This record gives sequence, C-alpha cells and structure tokens, in this order.
Amino acid sequence: MNKDLVVVLTALNLEYEAVRRRLADPQVHRHARGTRFEVGRIPGKACRVALGLTSKGNHPAAVLAERAIQQFSPAAVLFVGIAGALWETTKLGDVVMATHVYAYHGGTSEDDGLKARPRAWEAPHAISQLGFHVQRADDWVDSAHEGDRPQVHFGAIAAGEVVQNSRISAEAHWIRQHYNDALAIEMEAAGVAQAGHLNTSPVAIVRGISDLADGTKSTNADRNWQPRAANNAAAFATRLAAEIAAEGVSAMSDDISPTAPRSVTNTAHSSTVGIMAGGAVVGSTVNVSAPPTISGLPDLIAGLNDIREQLDREHAAGALDDDTYHDAQAELDTASQAARENTPDSKKKVTLALKRLRGLVADLANLAAQLAPLITAVGALS
Repeated sequence: MNKDLVVVLTALNLEYEAVRRRLADPQVHRHARGTRFEVGRIPGKACRVALGLTSKGNHPAAVLAERAIQQFSPAAVLFVGIAGALWETTKLGDVVMATHVYAYHGGTSEDDGLKARPRAWEAPHAISQLGFHVQRADDWVDSAHEGDRPQVHFGAIAAGEVVQNSRISAEAHWIRQHYNDALAIEMEAAGVAQAGHLNTSPVAIVRGISDLADGTKSTNADRNWQPRAANNAAAFATRLAAEIAAEGVSAMSDDISPTAPRSVTNTAHSSTVGIMAGGAVVGSTVNVSAPPTISGLPDLIAGLNDIREQLDREHAAGALDDDTYHDAQAELDTASQAARENTPDSKKKVTLALKRLRGLVADLANLAAQLAPLITAVGALS
C-alpha cells in the first residue's frame, strides 16, 4: 500500500479540474489500457493524489476505480463531485460526505408492484472519523467563501442510473419510500463503493450540492452552481486526502511488513531457555530471528517477481523517477538471470544485485524492508 497516496476520481471534467487546480506539479501517468491519470501533490502536505476521470454512471466508475486501486495501491479512494439534494435542509453549495451508499435501483417487479431489494455499503469507520475531524477543524473552506460558508453534512447518498430532477416522479416516490434517510442523489457512488469493497480499499464519497433534484434544475442554474459545488467538494476532499495520508505516514513506524524480518528479545533471569528456532544466547538475553522464508530456486524467483511488482507500483505512483526505476529494473534482471543460471557464483551475483537495488530504493521504506529478508534468505540458500 502507498500510504501517502490517495486516488481521487471524478465523473465530470469540471469536477476533475476543481481537484486538479489544488495539486502541485501534476504528472501524466498512462495505464497500459489507455486510462490517463495525473499524479500530483497537495501543496504543503505529505500527500500525493492520483487523479482520474471515469465519466458518468456506476458501471464505468466501478471499472475505473478497480483499475486505479490495482495500479496505485492507494491508502484510500475518494469519489468527488456534484449531486442533487433530496431535502431542503441541504443547501446549494453544501458538501455531503457519505456515511453509507445506497444502490437504489435494485428491485423485483411483481404483480402487485415493484419491491425493493436494497444494497448498501457503509463508509469505513476510520474514514468517517477523519471526515468529522476535517469538519471540526473548519479550515478547508476557500477564503472566497468566508462570507457564505458551505456546511458539511454526513449521511446516506443514493446512487442510481438516471438524473433525478423531480419531487413528484415515480422514482422520487420510490426513493422517499425506501431510502428516505438519503441526503443526496447521484450516479457513481455505488460502483465505487463496490470496487472498494471487493479490493478491501477504503472509499469516501464527497459531493457538493449543485441542485435540489426538485424540477428546478436548468442549464443556467447548472452553469452557476455546478462549478461552485464542485469546488467546495474538491476543497473538502483534498483536505480529507491530506489527513488520510498523514494518518498513514504516522502509522508507518508501527506497521510490521509481512515480509520484514521479525525478532524477539527475551531476557531470562536465572532461567533455562530452550531455543526452538535459529537464534543465539548473549549473556542472559535470547535473540531469536525469524528463519528465512526462501527454501529454494522457485521461492527465490517468486520473491524477485514480488519485488518487481512492488517496484512497478511505486513507479506508477510517482515515488520513483524514471532513471532510478530503470536502474532498479536492471538490477532485478541481473538477479533473476543469475538465479536461473544456478551456477556456483549465482548466490553471490544475486546478493550483490539485490544490495545495489536496496541502495537505489533506500528512500522507499516498504520496498527496502521487503528486500532485507530476501537478501538474508539468499545467503542462507545451499
């Protein structure tokens, strides 16, 4: 996981631009299948943002969210943009952050009418807590809006497949009957929530209110309120993204990588200690290190492939510049070739290549930690 990187997706170009204006030095990253992302930094914060455009609808949003998660391994995915309000208590320009998302079009048609088949996704607790924190901090609003500050609301968001612009239509009655706690309505949140659920990736939905979904929506009104609502959503979302990254950065020192070597120190006073794993006794202190996890050539090749995938992710996320990435790839190629040759010098060649690689990526704590036990394990191979 890239703990300092957050993916932000939008459906409309005006939403995209509202977020992009808040990024420093955005660099284009092209997915192998043609999807274009831009990776930039939030000024003054230890947070990178991978920004992408999905187009309208839950289905494209789900596909692009899945693609972004696989490409960047982000700390979280934020879907940011505009929505219609379902209740008068939510005003134009206000921001709604979803506590849960409804896919409201699920149902079954029977002789006595349409029966709801509800589907919902709840926002992760940690994400919701950070959202409340940003609201309390109250430092996210642009100075241009100080005299008319938008409010932040937390509640359900309904996601369907149609633009809702009526309070008396059959669809409006359906939503009030089955999802009457929803504050806002839009067309992408269910797809993104499902993609996050399938990938165990935290998702936050942040929407600025651009219309009241009551029949008053018009081109002139959209021209005025859509940019303002998109800007407010972008302001809150980028502040939230910075908090997510800060939480990840502060937690890194406590994180134990599953591939990192782990040791146990047991101080024995006038006791007899039996050692069941590789270790050493120094005075009255027992140091036990985890045994190497690589037992032969197939495991070594698999370990090198894991390193290569992590290297690709770090490069895609903008953590590695092109020159360092290509040098690192060359060292991995050397290590892989030496491992496959399986000559008397292979172990030495692999070890030297991995040590040079570790020097190249020393600034990337997760990757460096992944290399350390691999180097130790290679030395233990017979």
